Amino acid sequence: MCDSCSCGSNTSTDVTIGSAAPAAVDTFTVVGMTCGHCVSSVSGEVGKISGVTSIDVDLSSGAVKVASDAPLDRELVRAAVEEAGYELASS
Repeated sequence: MCDSCSCGSNTSTDVTIGSAAPAAVDTFTVVGMTCGHCVSSVSGEVGKISGVTSIDVDLSSGAVKVASDAPLDRELVRAAVEEAGYELASS
């Protein structure tokens, strides 16, 4: 359960979109997530990127591991994270 806003959400998520083995796995760091709702928002937006097959978000570290059919354009991920209301940490 979320401690910061009592939203009742889990603080991590692992979403699988397809069943094929991913061709690429990239890890990004998202800044500003505080609860399970944040995790769900980021997962939902990143999951809309074409080719994404799974997403694993860890709230405590901000790590977002994204598996996809091909390497992802960092700017597409940045745009998705910003659409969810958060920031992608600089690499």
